[in-house]
Amino acid sequence: MTYVVTDNCIKCKYTDCVSVCPVDCFYEGENFLVIHPDECIDCGVCEPECPAEAIKPDTEPGLEKWLKINSDYSKTWPNITDRHDPLPDAKDWDGVPDKLQYLSAEPGKQD
Repeated sequence: MTYVVTDNCIKCKYTDCVSVCPVDCFYEGENFLVIHPDECIDCGVCEPECPAEAIKPDTEPGLEKWLKINSDYSKTWPNITDRHDPLPDAKDWDGVPDKLQYLSAEPGKQD
């Protein structure tokens, strides 16, 4: 099992989860975070820290697409190890359904 970041992170990008991760398995895109599934130790400390409730265990039904997205982008995006401010309009985007269409493939800034 691993944890995955799902669509409610898109255009929010809260990083509260990053600061509690004991193995630094988060990677940063321009408007989204992902978890590297091979680095995640399944501890689960990140899940309750996400204000957008965007982190889920990959054992939940229907998350196969998100596992692939997390896996693919974690190979090319930079590692993030410190908490940053969320995106400026994060509160406006939190809870908006079907945000996959807004996912940017661009990498985020490095720590």
